[in-house]
Amino acid sequence: MSDSMANSAQSYSAQPNSAPAASAAPMPTPLFVQGLSQHIAQQPNQRITFAEFMDWALYQPGGYYSGSPGIGPQGNTQNPQGQTAGDFVTSPHLCADFGELLAVQLIEMWERLGQPQPFQIVEMGAGHGLLAVDILRYLSREAPQISLDYKIVERSPLLQRSQQQQLKAGLAPQLLDHIHWHTWEDLSDQSITGCFLSNELVDAFPVHLVEVQGTTGSDRQLLELYVQLSSSGFEFIPGELSQLELMSYFDRFALPLDAYSEGYRTEINLAGEGWMEQVASKLARGYCLTIDYGYQAERYYQVSRRGGTLQCYYQHSYHDDPFINVGQQDITAHVNFTALEQWGEAVGLQSLGFTQQGLFLMALGLGDRLQALASDATDIRAVGQMIQRREQLHGLMNPMGLGNFGVLLQAKGLSQDELDPPLKGLVVPPWGT
Repeated sequence: MSDSMANSAQSYSAQPNSAPAASAAPMPTPLFVQGLSQHIAQQPNQRITFAEFMDWALYQPGGYYSGSPGIGPQGNTQNPQGQTAGDFVTSPHLCADFGELLAVQLIEMWERLGQPQPFQIVEMGAGHGLLAVDILRYLSREAPQISLDYKIVERSPLLQRSQQQQLKAGLAPQLLDHIHWHTWEDLSDQSITGCFLSNELVDAFPVHLVEVQGTTGSDRQLLELYVQLSSSGFEFIPGELSQLELMSYFDRFALPLDAYSEGYRTEINLAGEGWMEQVASKLARGYCLTIDYGYQAERYYQVSRRGGTLQCYYQHSYHDDPFINVGQQDITAHVNFTALEQWGEAVGLQSLGFTQQGLFLMALGLGDRLQALASDATDIRAVGQMIQRREQLHGLMNPMGLGNFGVLLQAKGLSQDELDPPLKGLVVPPWGT
């Protein structure tokens, strides 16, 4: 997949817009921007790291995820200003098949673990709850023998309320007793036997921005991009690294500094390491399933990707300016899956495999679902429904979009017998099946 297409992968229908017109962009919430500006002005050097700026813009009161984030198709989400529009779609918005096929994998995990009762599923960052509905419906229908304990870890109170409404509307009442919301602190260490699950979570972790400066030789250095105030709003200013870990990360996962041209800019996601530690500390036995868009380190930090992967999403268009629509747009960066694998290994999470979403879903039965659509129907309505459903299924595996998302499977506390053979989702299906 080309890098330009990869940058639009979060939104299957997103369109590039490198210079959004001011008239088309919503005005940032004045009090929110004022509060952020005051916070920056109060710092010793009147600047903050981009990671702190991104955390404010997404998660602080008045930020994107503390309001009504536009997760969904255009015209589907009501935001606080009364405008109706989504900003991006995720796989669960296309069709229920995504969650159902993940449930197929969860059933196999339950069996590998010796059929524990209850089987605990921890969804981290559950959006509006669509994925939870599809997984729970399928499991209650196809595997009623599993006693479920479905936990949701969600930072946004507003999204928690949205999830509760979605689950109440979409599930039978008896299933609702098996769903609980938690903070990380609520979960006891070594308390989970089952699976930690996330879909498009890690891409929204706040990232540090760094830039290579200086000519080759002793002048070459890695600087951090901070955010400061200017007469026209927010702007970047280079400075020394805020943490020694940033240089350690770059040395570990990127090429030597001399390999990059001056001005090469990229992201460093240190928050992913702490997240891996949290998952490992809470998981007694079981799996961690991470689905997101990103690359292995050698692709992420290749020389040609000199502008990094930072993207902003607003109403199904994307651009790379985080300083407009502050608090009203999503800000993301691609995931370095090599880092997640290595950090996981360091805390006891064994890497089972890394694959693409399209291949993962095909191995779990997406191809069978496509074949089942073959029909001799002549009724125009039935034909139209079949075509629409086929398009939805193809959307999940489209190599120019959602199908190219990364899927990382990790495990903890499993014996070799429980690890062999590979999980179904990691087995590449034979061609023609």
